[in-house]
Amino acid sequence: MSDFLSGKVAIAGIGATEFSKNSGRTEIRLAVEACLAALGDAGIAPEEVDGMCTFTMDNNPEMDVHRLIGGKDMTFFSRIDYGGGGACAPVLQAAMAIATGVANVVVCYRAMNERSWYRYGSGTPMTQSPTFTHANHYSWYLPAGLSSPASYVAMAARAYMHKYGVTSADFGQISVVAREFAATNPKAYFYGKPITLDDHQQSRLVADPLRLLDCCQESDGAVALVITSAERARSLNNKPAIVRAAAQGSAQGQHRMTSFYRNDMTTLPEMGLVAKQLYAQSGLKADDIQSAILYDHFTPYVLEQLEEFGFCGRGEAKDFVRSRQHARGGRLPINPNGGQLGEAYIHGMNGIAEAVRQLRGTAVNQLGGLHNILVTAGTGVPTSGLILGRD
Repeated sequence: MSDFLSGKVAIAGIGATEFSKNSGRTEIRLAVEACLAALGDAGIAPEEVDGMCTFTMDNNPEMDVHRLIGGKDMTFFSRIDYGGGGACAPVLQAAMAIATGVANVVVCYRAMNERSWYRYGSGTPMTQSPTFTHANHYSWYLPAGLSSPASYVAMAARAYMHKYGVTSADFGQISVVAREFAATNPKAYFYGKPITLDDHQQSRLVADPLRLLDCCQESDGAVALVITSAERARSLNNKPAIVRAAAQGSAQGQHRMTSFYRNDMTTLPEMGLVAKQLYAQSGLKADDIQSAILYDHFTPYVLEQLEEFGFCGRGEAKDFVRSRQHARGGRLPINPNGGQLGEAYIHGMNGIAEAVRQLRGTAVNQLGGLHNILVTAGTGVPTSGLILGRD
């Protein structure tokens, strides 16, 4: 997002279904419910929606969702690639569309039955001809047992541990704090169910060094956001969450969730690229951010994100979490809704909604003194991010 977009666009409405392991209804119905809830929250009629945006792995076509919510004409629609790495990118797409006059009201959405209809973390089957580029890439390491997102991240996590003296217990600090926040969030799947560090250490290994409690949930549910101009948003039902910056990033040697071409697997250069853009666009720096919604599909990548955004030095994230600076009352509370480890895994969209609630002052785990909040999308893949602020 170019500098001239900063502050011109806002998230004016948020909506969600309940989060569960069995929604009992279709994904398209979940999408419609969340979109209508977000429009009701904003106070915008469905017929005003002229843009729709989501990201890949969502099974609900933009045109069908638009029709079913009662939309009329649509002048903008887009879908970002790379799964969870696209979580924040629809807001960037919406901002560009609104600022250039292509659309006036854009709804970004995500709806999935990733637990009841299919097991989302089950892995990557070889179902395509190896002559296709994507399948050819995976054919090199699927036979070696690297067949799931957890196994890909485990490779990088082990290298990170070796280089910086990080331990499994350090990863556990992320999970423990996520569950502390989830335990006081009635909408979280793990409401009332905190864990201890010992619980984390005793949970079974999924892909060494990752334990079960290092891995996010598989959830059913949907979340939607309504994006419009900041000027329009100020006249609507709720305080707007101003988009200070939005960015996408893919760094050298990137390939989906592995990037095994790189010489160093202990950093997230694509997230570093996003950080550089977000700070440049907003004019803010790490010290100006009071909280962060860091994409927590796997705990090791939360530590690395802290380093990429400059909240601590390279290799120092372990000390940051050992001193609980990421917890309630710490220097940078992260994922106060419980994150994808504790609330639900809606591919990052529930984190954006939480950021909006925090800025409105309506979050269940409300943080004080909040002016700017960082939101990130999936790591290990081409990714995206946002800085949202109070008006």
